[in-house]
Amino acid sequence: MKPQRVVVIGAGMIGLATAWHLQERGVEVTVVDRSGVAAGSSWGNAGWLTPSLTLPLGEPSMLMAGPWQLVKPSSPLYVPLDPRLVPFLSGFAWHSLPKRWKKSIGIFAKVNPLAMDAFHELTAGGVSEPVTQAEPFLAGFRSDKDRAGLLREFEVVKASGGEVDYELATGAQLREIEPTLSEAVTAGVLLHGQWFIDPPKYAESLAEVVRSRGAEIVTGFEVTDVADTGSGVTVTAATGEKLDADSVVIATGAWLGRLARKFGVKAIVQAGRGYSFSVKPEVMPTHPIYFPTQRLACTPLGDRLRVGGMMEFKGVDAAADPRRIRLLVDTARPVFQGIDWDDRQDEWVGGRPVTTDGHALIGPTRSPRVFVGGGHGMWGIALGPLTGRMLASSVVGEPGPLLEHFDPLR
Repeated sequence: MKPQRVVVIGAGMIGLATAWHLQERGVEVTVVDRSGVAAGSSWGNAGWLTPSLTLPLGEPSMLMAGPWQLVKPSSPLYVPLDPRLVPFLSGFAWHSLPKRWKKSIGIFAKVNPLAMDAFHELTAGGVSEPVTQAEPFLAGFRSDKDRAGLLREFEVVKASGGEVDYELATGAQLREIEPTLSEAVTAGVLLHGQWFIDPPKYAESLAEVVRSRGAEIVTGFEVTDVADTGSGVTVTAATGEKLDADSVVIATGAWLGRLARKFGVKAIVQAGRGYSFSVKPEVMPTHPIYFPTQRLACTPLGDRLRVGGMMEFKGVDAAADPRRIRLLVDTARPVFQGIDWDDRQDEWVGGRPVTTDGHALIGPTRSPRVFVGGGHGMWGIALGPLTGRMLASSVVGEPGPLLEHFDPLR
């Protein structure tokens, strides 16, 4: 039976997109969040909507780097010596093997072409925050050898049925487009058919539309328990307040397992913490810029450039490590010019939800009234609206064929 009322836990991109699509299907929605709209990993995201780069996090080059590199705090991908990480890391390494990686890319190749349609659908549905086309989207390198690594990934994407439209460029050609790049950038790639947004502004715009269509968004509501009553669900907050509904959607990012585990969701969702900050260059870039070797993501947002990167596997609630911000600065400084790196604003750390196989958890749990949406790693923004569409369809009893790749009970 189609639910009449659904509670969505989590007011990030995925939770809000799910709420919008449930409303499209005639469902009454209440969204709850312990902090506020886009207060988690949606806030500091680079905002890239890049089908060509939306790929599984785990890939063979990480294994080739060797474990001694990953345990160094100066590594872009940092794995602290914590025995509690062993189950996650062993699964992550297994899915980073070449054969598993190629299979995983094949799944992304099916999903990525649909992601932008989902954004355009929200724009047509009233979301006013712009979705900007990056023409072109820039990737920069300090050597031709570094560039070859990304080109090999593109060949695997093509062989798996995906599409990548790109052309090679010199460092000088990149500087003609973005003069803030330094002479250290000697090679580049110009990607076509990519987009970007300002994540917190977009989420706020989406929240406004969801509210205008009758939903209540309740902040300061920290959920401590979800119960299947046999005829519906009860959602309990830390204050003791309770909400009753026909169904519930858990979209709490790296905290997903805390509520979903009792409903048979055993997949590990590990916080892959990323850092970002913003600076104001003398010449403001107008295109997103990616440095794959350094895993450095830079996005123009208004009058500032958001600089983000890093991946550290720590507890989602652990304190920010100032060394990671300094490393981010040291990584970005050589490839840019005309930036005062001491004039930083909006320093941020967020726990992106990472699964061992690199694929999200979307759909029903062991309870027919409890659904989850999360585990997208770095791609919760890019795939959020599409996830919301798939998840809402599942909640109302109309699951699509793509859901088989994202079974939360796998």
